[in-house]
Amino acid sequence: MTVYELQEKILKLKKETNTAILAHSYQAREIVEIADYTGDSYKLSVDASKTDAENILFCGVHFMAETAKMLSPEKRVFLANKDAGCPMAEQMDKELISQLREKDPDRTVVAYINTTASLKTVCDVCVTSSSALRIVKALDTDKILFIPDCNLGSWVKKQVPEKDIQLLHGGCPTHAAVTVAEVKKAKEQHPDALFLVHPECVPAVTELADYVGSTSGIMDFARKSDHKEFIIGTETSIAEHLQYECPEKKFYPVTKNIVCRNMKLTTLPDVYNALVGIKDNVQNYNSLEIIMEDELIAKARKCIDEMIRLGG
Repeated sequence: MTVYELQEKILKLKKETNTAILAHSYQAREIVEIADYTGDSYKLSVDASKTDAENILFCGVHFMAETAKMLSPEKRVFLANKDAGCPMAEQMDKELISQLREKDPDRTVVAYINTTASLKTVCDVCVTSSSALRIVKALDTDKILFIPDCNLGSWVKKQVPEKDIQLLHGGCPTHAAVTVAEVKKAKEQHPDALFLVHPECVPAVTELADYVGSTSGIMDFARKSDHKEFIIGTETSIAEHLQYECPEKKFYPVTKNIVCRNMKLTTLPDVYNALVGIKDNVQNYNSLEIIMEDELIAKARKCIDEMIRLGG
């Protein structure tokens, strides 16, 4: 069966099952092409809450599907590949942050949305990479514990020096692995290109950037810019998607190694098999339905609702 034939089967099945397919921007091109919504993790969860579809099939990682379920508890939410996790989201747990809160109860806990639902229950407000700076500035406190990404936290801290921002050692291993040497090599190879980078990269790398922003921010900047060449400092799939969208421009991954293996676990056959499982009302061997207790949803949603209140 060809990719096109499988995509046609998927398009038919999603209509039959009243399912909306959500694909994170890091997904492969053949998955993005059949998705109803694409974008970063928070945008997709908001999209899920607005759709009339009865079922949500998330092509991303576990914490993203959890967030979608929290914002749409009345819908059935499925993760296309049950093994797709996020190393950063799993680095810190509820017990650790609860202990830190007891030691320093006056410090507001700001959690990157790349965290588990369990961890969110002991945090005060969530942020995304695009809203972190805005929300930290808006908080009516100067004492903040920013978790789990110390690189994103460091980027925010540098721009808000008037606040006391405490960081813990954590972050995205894929973005954090990008080196200054790789950036300089890419700049030497493409001297006319602007360097666009995600704030999950280490400070020494972001300092070399022409633009620092979220995945969506990087894509918007590249689309709207009059510039014709760009070095993309985030997951390699973003350079590919931008090349499709803007064929008149040139996009270069900063390194071939900036690949999220968890995102790449989801395949087009996974999407098809998950939809077959939804149609037959059976648990597919490779997909996962997100089941969350009402109490957990209520507690974890508080920091997300606070993010929305502050303009996240």
